[in-house]
Amino acid sequence: MNSNSFSLRRRYTVGLALLVATSGLALTACGGADDVRTASSTATALPDGQPSAGSDKKGAGPDKLLWMGDSIGEAQAPALGAAMAAGGMEFKSVAAAGGGGVVGEIAAPTWETLPKELASFKPDVVAYQITTFDWGTPEEQRAAYERLAKTVNDADAELVIVSAPPFKIDDFYKPNAAAIDTAPKSANSVADQNADTVHFLDASPLWGTDSTAAKAQRSKDGIHSCQQGSAAFAQWFGKKLNALYAFTPAAADQWATGAWTAEKVYGKFGCS
Repeated sequence: MNSNSFSLRRRYTVGLALLVATSGLALTACGGADDVRTASSTATALPDGQPSAGSDKKGAGPDKLLWMGDSIGEAQAPALGAAMAAGGMEFKSVAAAGGGGVVGEIAAPTWETLPKELASFKPDVVAYQITTFDWGTPEEQRAAYERLAKTVNDADAELVIVSAPPFKIDDFYKPNAAAIDTAPKSANSVADQNADTVHFLDASPLWGTDSTAAKAQRSKDGIHSCQQGSAAFAQWFGKKLNALYAFTPAAADQWATGAWTAEKVYGKFGCS
């Protein structure tokens, strides 16, 4: 399925009510990959409260997903890649440690490389996880997310913006704590204004809002996730893609204990 047919299908299906049957991974923070296991399923609504379309979803789902974010997204990428591949979707990550954002001067490398990635990879969906560097006023944030939406949509792809997990606000982040707090609200407002091609996912039902709580599944540094947290996010995100599009995620036992759990990125964060 090419991007044109995908976008056309979405324009016909926008407005249908959707419900995602989500299931969590019963995971412990930062242990071995063998601890990953499937928990019982629970039904939950999308953040905007849309009900289910169920079998009314029509057509083929997206073929390619481009993943964007900072080092938090980088730690999630191996699990996402494994989960998407198991579900039959091609995946590429451009998440970048120390950057990856779209707001302010620090975002210059993103704006330089993104058009090239869109042209070469040709994704159907671009998922942007709000970075820890999306600093600026709400107006600046909205302008950046609008630019991101236009750039992605002009490449005939849809944009999914995901809120960041809770993370430790240390001395480095404290001066920008207010901007970190307003970023998801700014992103949500942009999604509301571009509902046909931009979607906002609130990840707090998965992580909670306290970075020190067990539910948040942060690594020892209080910021990144280890293998279990990354796997939990990948499963959650796959369910959300199922609600938005006709994508059927693979069961966790097909991918959650694969070779990706040995990726070097986890060693940087003290994961075992």
